[in-house]
Amino acid sequence: MQTKPFRIGTRGSPLALAQTHETRDRLAAAHGLPPETFEIVILSTKGDRITDRSLSEIGGKGLFTEELEQQLSSGDLDFAVHSSKDMPTKLPDGLALSAFLPREDVRDAFVGRTAAKLLDLPHGATVGSSSLRRQALIRRLRPDINVITYRGQVETRLRKLAEGQVDGTLLAYAGLKRLGMTDVPTELLDPEEFPPAPAQGAICIESRVDDTRVNSLLAAIDDRRTHEAVACERGFLATLDGSCRTPIAGHAQSDGAHIRFFGMILTPDGVTCHRIAVEGKAAEAAELGRRAGEEIRAKAGPGFFSSWT
Repeated sequence: MQTKPFRIGTRGSPLALAQTHETRDRLAAAHGLPPETFEIVILSTKGDRITDRSLSEIGGKGLFTEELEQQLSSGDLDFAVHSSKDMPTKLPDGLALSAFLPREDVRDAFVGRTAAKLLDLPHGATVGSSSLRRQALIRRLRPDINVITYRGQVETRLRKLAEGQVDGTLLAYAGLKRLGMTDVPTELLDPEEFPPAPAQGAICIESRVDDTRVNSLLAAIDDRRTHEAVACERGFLATLDGSCRTPIAGHAQSDGAHIRFFGMILTPDGVTCHRIAVEGKAAEAAELGRRAGEEIRAKAGPGFFSSWT
């Protein structure tokens, strides 16, 4: 019998807290437990504290997870809740992504100040984004646009937009939906033309591999189709690079038996891109993603990747 609360680790942003509360509520409902069975522990990460530089300059995705993973490994936390797209492809020894909540909308949302649509922005307009994928896709569609690094929590980015620092910005629509801000986007971008980041829109739960009690608890809320789709996308990402230094897009969809995957890699200037589409058995999702990564790497050739370093 559980005598003390399960300790859930999270970052302190409004979006991170919304995701953690959703996880707690799903666990409580699945097991018939009161909410106080779970204690939410808020930690500040290096990625939260350093907001004046791009992630590629200060170390990549692990900056949002390091403090949480240290306490998870030490046993101070029972599990941690993350945005899946923030997770490095290589996790610390002894930790694993053990469960995924049902995936939200994967699309990117454009929020425009001087035009409602990205393609309708005036010549030479400025768009703010910290994502190299988004930056490269914007440059591919509109080479004339001035793209600047633009970090911070959702509320911070929207404030900077309202102040006139940029003409537009892009945010994950999933995050806006979780924050109850569906009225904010002025355009939802077509995922075929503007493909999402691998694992975008999926909440994941990280735990210790050997903690059978916690992993049994989490299994009750694991969404199989999301788990398979993200495994495929992370397989693709891991084969290519998996850091915040590379413009990589990928989206998989599983029906429980079969999985389809579309991936894209771009040069940072958006001039050159390569696409791949594969499908296979959902049970082999991670391997399918890895093979797609190997195929697109071979297609692009070694010279393509020199622009990523």
